[in-house]
Amino acid sequence: MKQDTDPDTGWRGSREGWLDAAYGALIREGIDAVKILPLAESLKLSRTSFYWFFKSRGELLSALADMWEARTTTPLCAAAAAYAETETEAMLNVIACFLRPETFDAKLEFAMRGWGLKDPAILARVTSADAKRLSALTTMLLRWGHSEDDADTRARTIYLVQIGYISMQADEALETRLSRIPRYVEIYTGRSPAPREIARFRARFL
Repeated sequence: MKQDTDPDTGWRGSREGWLDAAYGALIREGIDAVKILPLAESLKLSRTSFYWFFKSRGELLSALADMWEARTTTPLCAAAAAYAETETEAMLNVIACFLRPETFDAKLEFAMRGWGLKDPAILARVTSADAKRLSALTTMLLRWGHSEDDADTRARTIYLVQIGYISMQADEALETRLSRIPRYVEIYTGRSPAPREIARFRARFL
């Protein structure tokens, strides 16, 4: 971790500290709030300290976009490819990924989509991530024997429902969400999960 002292404040902070501050500003107020001086003030650091860790605001924004992919697309694709004994268990792995903030950062996802409305480059990156995630879900369904058309439609159903939850900022109690999971799995796969699978799934959250 690169860190040092600052002639003005006695401390330059760290790259992670600046990035975390930018993350907080992004999810609270949107991309327009991610500016060097306000971040420096929030960290109680001098503005010049920023340049020890990032060459420019653009480099910071690029790091934020990389953080988003690492906290959303990467774990979702991993969940879709994870080992499962049954298709319903495989689907529960995917749903569990969406439900955990440490494996799918819904607040950052929402903020990135808002950012994309203002920045064509970010919109292109979000569009690319959508395609990658859909491909991972489709591949999972193909692996379990669905036809190409069926897998494509089911993947879109899974994905659009989950992104809908995020885009609408749905305020749903965890127990309410969990109570719907067996039906979601049946709709997504065409198969009902076994009671033991649901019990194991619920144990991850309760």
